[in-house]
Amino acid sequence: MDNALFSRRRTERFAQLLDEANGGRRHHVRSRIDDQLTPLVALGRQLGANPPEPAVDPEFRTGLRAMLLATAVREGIGTPPATTPAEKTGVTRGSLLPAVTARRARARGAILVGIAAGAIAVSGISAASENAVPGDALYGMKRGTERAQLALASSEISRGQLFLDFAGTRLAEASALRGNRVGYGAVLDDMDADTRQGVRLLTAAAAQRSDPTALDAVDAFLTRQRRALDVLTDRGSRADQERTAQSLALLASVGERADALRLGIACGQQISTASDELGPTPGTCP
Repeated sequence: MDNALFSRRRTERFAQLLDEANGGRRHHVRSRIDDQLTPLVALGRQLGANPPEPAVDPEFRTGLRAMLLATAVREGIGTPPATTPAEKTGVTRGSLLPAVTARRARARGAILVGIAAGAIAVSGISAASENAVPGDALYGMKRGTERAQLALASSEISRGQLFLDFAGTRLAEASALRGNRVGYGAVLDDMDADTRQGVRLLTAAAAQRSDPTALDAVDAFLTRQRRALDVLTDRGSRADQERTAQSLALLASVGERADALRLGIACGQQISTASDELGPTPGTCP
């Protein structure tokens, strides 16, 4: 194996090519190693478009979930420390000891959380929490994993695609919570917020580059999201159905915005600098 393949220069150039292939900013440079890296870039795009579905053994997921819950209970994570009589009474030197102990306990909890977050990708914790819904002990871990993915995204387009993926995840959670009026509506609120975030990033990228490629992700999202929401249209209480209709109306607005931007880019229109919750607001083609 050519050790030079893993040199810093090759690695940085591969990252640039992969970012450009995914719609990122073009660097307008050419390197003599581009021909060697092109097949790897194609493979990277293929894996990104069709990520392999990990097969997690149900027994492993169940066992890991039970272990994590037991650890949380044993370490007191998520449970406020009990107030001792010494903390309620005077400020003396002796009364500082419980406070120091409490701080150490909180620090230990923070360290445990940090270690757990760092080990998500390799320990299978994300697999154990992937089916968690609001109210489950591991739901916070699931949302923490999503925030970590956003922090590691290489471009605004990648971040926009992630937000749309999370909106799809919220919809799956809402399906599981159907009948829980408060929980169902709250999850759809989160879903719509993720939708707006993702669409705003992708439409802005399309307008800035005068390239509708970023809108392809919006179109694909609309197709699968509408299909899944339509299943919930006539289910649940009247309040649930009305809340579902609000999310469908948002998707209709997203579709109109994407179509208008495509038309504006196609006719060479200068996209307006004004924007709203869905990103740039296009004008009318001459």
